[in-house]
Amino acid sequence: MADKKTISNELGLNDQTPREIVAELDKYIVGQDEAKKSVAIALRNRWRSHKLPDEMRDDVIPKNILMIGSTGVGKTEIARRLAKLVKAPFIKVEATKFTEVGYVGRDVESIIRDLVQTAVRMVRKQRTEEVKEKAAANAIERLLDVLVPEPKRSQNPLGKLFGNVENDNAQPDEDNNKKPGREFVRKRLEAGKLEEQVIELEVADHAKPMVGMFSGSSLEGMGDNLQDMVNSLVPKRMRKRKVTVATARKILEQEEAEKLIDMEEVSETAVELAERSGIVFLDEIDKVAVKGSSSGPDVSREGVQRDILPIVEGSTVMTKYGPVKTDYILFIAAGAFHTAKPSDLIPELQGRFPIRVELKSLLKADFEKILTEPQNALLKQYEALLQTEGLKLKFNADAIERLADLAEHVNEQSEDIGARRLHTLLEKLLEQISFEAPDMVKAGKTEVIIDAAYVDERLKEIAKNRDLSQFIL
Repeated sequence: MADKKTISNELGLNDQTPREIVAELDKYIVGQDEAKKSVAIALRNRWRSHKLPDEMRDDVIPKNILMIGSTGVGKTEIARRLAKLVKAPFIKVEATKFTEVGYVGRDVESIIRDLVQTAVRMVRKQRTEEVKEKAAANAIERLLDVLVPEPKRSQNPLGKLFGNVENDNAQPDEDNNKKPGREFVRKRLEAGKLEEQVIELEVADHAKPMVGMFSGSSLEGMGDNLQDMVNSLVPKRMRKRKVTVATARKILEQEEAEKLIDMEEVSETAVELAERSGIVFLDEIDKVAVKGSSSGPDVSREGVQRDILPIVEGSTVMTKYGPVKTDYILFIAAGAFHTAKPSDLIPELQGRFPIRVELKSLLKADFEKILTEPQNALLKQYEALLQTEGLKLKFNADAIERLADLAEHVNEQSEDIGARRLHTLLEKLLEQISFEAPDMVKAGKTEVIIDAAYVDERLKEIAKNRDLSQFIL
């Protein structure tokens, strides 16, 4: 029991301070300090609640967050980076994937089933790491059994009548592991001299899942349970494969690790982890908001909100790993809210997202930083891509400034799509260079410098023609 709690705490908690979390997000996301702070505080409150006495901890529920902002300002990127940062089960879903029960679409309870599945993978990975050394040692012994098979003993027909006399001369199994031939092969195996040798290995034939047999609505969970039941009743089929020793080692290590892991304990820990530390990022929430009276297709939208409500409020969802309570799962919802407003959501759902964060539209200075500062900055990506051809790409400061200026201008003139505008501008800007790069290198040209004049030459017509920019950019 103590071990389970230790692992649960290791996986479920992020012990970074809010300032450290924001600093980590700053490496990839420009601006939006308010949103970063809200997310950082929510994560830290998770850590604080785990330190409370048991009687108080159950009363402290996470404060859900609603992010409001145009597309391309960083909502999804914050979610992606958060997923890598936290040691908790995290799932990102689009609200538009779900429809009211009775319509074609996914059941909202599948959000929690997917979250628990993520938790199971995390705990299983943790357990596999714990038994890694023992599994590797067991795999070596099994490899040696294949490489140095025991000689077949001749059967004495009278053996059964007279007490199987040949067993008197047989060595115990543990002595078999120390035979000179086996030890010689063991040393060669440990030295890596047999990695490319091909051997015949007997492995379990994993049946492919019945994809699509059960789809839509609450039948999803039933399909999973039926598949598990069938797998447990039907014995595993074995088949022979010819593989290298290196591949065989990986297969056997995985098989041995599975034998050493208690999947029941993994399931229990994963359910507890999902309940206490799970995070659900619910994107495109504005697409299910209903403006004014609901009729026609809007009926299904309001139905989705009413289906989501019990999960956000706190309910119990049945999964194949057992019942999961959603009371302490943190929900972060996000939407552009161009045509709808947060007040168009049903009042009960509004009340479940007490923290509102508005992400600001990006300006010229933000675009300049996005192009150059983050670890995965766009210009660094394009430079690295063309470097693979042997072509060095260099952007002058005036070119970066001009690109940022154009991005802001086009966003103002047509739809504001935030940082995604830079992708379209850069693709158009570098289209010719990307196409001719191999030929340029063959001709001896290994460096291209992009300046403001080149940016104007490639993009000025599109930027000037507002009607055309709406279609191309």
